[in-house]
This record gives sequence, structure tokens and C-alpha cells, in this order.
Amino acid sequence: MKRHATAVWKGSLKEGAGHLTTQSGTLENTQYSFKSRFEEGVGTNPEELVAAAHSGCFTMQLSAYITGDGFVIESIETKCVIDLLEGKIVSSNLTVSAKIKGISNEIFQGLVSKAEENCPISKLFDTEISTVATLV
Repeated sequence: MKRHATAVWKGSLKEGAGHLTTQSGTLENTQYSFKSRFEEGVGTNPEELVAAAHSGCFTMQLSAYITGDGFVIESIETKCVIDLLEGKIVSSNLTVSAKIKGISNEIFQGLVSKAEENCPISKLFDTEISTVATLV
């Protein structure tokens, strides 16, 4: 399986702007700029998209492990915070809240660790990954 996205940029780094389009069309000419990345401008930015990718990938991987062990998922919510420092992503921090019928916290935490290590986006990163997970 291959997926793609396209970025188009016009102008200098600080004054220029660009747009992103994804294969699925979910993002279509979505604006991004220096201000949306490093200040408070309108549009998205690469780190926000990486956070979305990591939270989505991790949550799907966790779901596969939980259902594979026979538990019923009511909901899983994952927030990802990407920390960009001096031009490098230094960490990806996941916060998970889940409602799972009949699962013990011990089994849940084990599956969370397994998902953190094995989701394809986690494997892509060369950075610290941390996860805090809570059953509700």
C-alpha cells in the first residue's frame, strides 16, 4: 500500500505560504505558512499533521490489540503532543482515555505499551515516545 500527499510552497520562508493536498482529498489546498507553524497563523503545520498521524495510528493499533484479546471497546480517545525544539522533533507524547468493557488495568496498560511500540508511525519516529493511559 502506498499513500501520498503534495505540498506546494510559494515565496520565502517567512513571507511565503503553501498548501497541502492529500490523496484522499481530506486535505485539499489546505493552507500552511510560517505563521501557522511557528506563531498563531491560520492553517495547519507539519507537526500538527504528525500529531494527528501518530494519535490515529496508535489508536487503531491499540483497538486491534484490544479486540484481538476479545474485549469490547466503547471508546478510545488519544491526544498527541509533538514537541519541536531547535529544528528537531524531540518527543511525541500520547495521552489516552479509554472505555473498555471487562478489561483490567494491567491488561490494558500492557496493550497500550504494545501499541506504542508497534504502530507504524511510532516505528517511523527517531524520538522519545511516552504514553499515559487511563481507563474510565
